[in-house]
Amino acid sequence: MRVVVAEDSVLLRDGLVRLLAARGHQVVAEVDNADDLLPAVADHLPDIAVVDVRMPPTLTDDGLRAAIAVRAEHPEVGVLVFSQYVETRYAGKLLADRSEGVGYLLKDRVADVTEFLDALSRVAAGGTVLDPDVVSQLMRASQRGSVADLTPREKEVLGLMAEGRSNAAIAKALVVSGGAVEKYVTSIFTKFDLPPSGDDHRRVLAVLRYLDG
Repeated sequence: MRVVVAEDSVLLRDGLVRLLAARGHQVVAEVDNADDLLPAVADHLPDIAVVDVRMPPTLTDDGLRAAIAVRAEHPEVGVLVFSQYVETRYAGKLLADRSEGVGYLLKDRVADVTEFLDALSRVAAGGTVLDPDVVSQLMRASQRGSVADLTPREKEVLGLMAEGRSNAAIAKALVVSGGAVEKYVTSIFTKFDLPPSGDDHRRVLAVLRYLDG
């Protein structure tokens, strides 16, 4: 896997580069500011970019806005935001434009190296990986009118869907039958006007529709 790393912390950036190299991945570029991310991606066309949120020049949300630009100009490149912060203003836009090849993980909540590397591979392969706390904060920030049509139980189901849980796992978590979960999921799809196109794809679209404020 070919990776661009955008991280302003020298120690963390060096640690990520060493970790990726040790696991057989190629870091084709390292940048320490948001302005250099898009040119680095354009020059190297990696499989994925790992991007911090708060980076120079302003140390606010520069990295996240740069990640959105990468998604817009190079849709074939996966983007994994890896940060201590959830910036709801732009995170919804990052996730809502397309459901493929995007992730948002919180540094303090990644339990082990394998979890991070698995997430990296999933995003590079076109999947979606969202930390549950990111989902929770974006749900609270969302003001989309159609969300009001969801019942409390449907919102619970959608939150668990956003964590990547299967129908069986959702049923176990909520102590309901698998058939009941299928009905809740179908109802969510209907209320979000998502036509049949493959359940996995619709599941991601349902979550992103909910997060898009």
